[in-house]
Amino acid sequence: MIKIEKLLEAFVARSRAILGDDLVGIYLHGSSVMGCFNQLKSDVDLIVVVGKPVSFDAKREFMKMTVELNASAPPKGIEMSIVTASVLRPFVYPTPYELHFSAGHLDRYMLDPDAYIDFMHGTDRDLAAHFTVIRARGRAVFGAPIGEVFGEVPERDYIDSIRFDVECAKEDIADDAMYLTLNLARVLAYLTEKRVLSKKEGGEWALAELPEEYRPLIRNALDEYLLGAAPAYDKELAVRYAGYMLGRIEKECERFDCPSAPRRNHESDQGGLNGIYRHFVS
Repeated sequence: MIKIEKLLEAFVARSRAILGDDLVGIYLHGSSVMGCFNQLKSDVDLIVVVGKPVSFDAKREFMKMTVELNASAPPKGIEMSIVTASVLRPFVYPTPYELHFSAGHLDRYMLDPDAYIDFMHGTDRDLAAHFTVIRARGRAVFGAPIGEVFGEVPERDYIDSIRFDVECAKEDIADDAMYLTLNLARVLAYLTEKRVLSKKEGGEWALAELPEEYRPLIRNALDEYLLGAAPAYDKELAVRYAGYMLGRIEKECERFDCPSAPRRNHESDQGGLNGIYRHFVS
């Protein structure tokens, strides 16, 4: 495993070799720029911006490069999306993307690289949240300054994006308690205080602001995220917490006149990441 800066240097050099003058910039977001990177629990989050759509051959080379570097990355690996500059200014939502990869999808890629690449394009609601973090706290690893590349993400789109991420929390939290406990807190913190927080900051906010009943759950989630602990979660408490948080989130969303977002586990948009993965593995 190589250090993050060396990994970024290699990613930039090889991206430039593959994309040439079409590469506008490479931008780091997530825990790496929010002061809470955990070598065991965090991935390396990157957005690659290009000037025009990427050819299939270039995508093939880019995926080979990314998978090779992913092997020497921290355990959670690299998560990256390629987008064209034209969807950033003015911002397009849901946001079209050219290519996506994360370590969680490595097996799908290895099964049939060309089929993965062929299907791996469409739209992704999550990008609105990633771009908001980039504008607020991100880092240009290579290329044009963030302010020149990323236009403002309308608040309505950002809220829809972060709400979509936790839409099925009540059903899923027993299996992913750390992630959903902290992300539910981040969503509510934004809706109530307009704060773009990391998972760590979201958990600390929740300890200070939420009912005492949920503090053991929140502390467990922070201990797992920050210290690599393996706590025994109270699943009934986690489900109650998710229900409480979703209720508050929906009430806050009424103030923003946000439409109901499709549920993530039942996403019907075949152009979205979930639809593509279902199609690919079916």
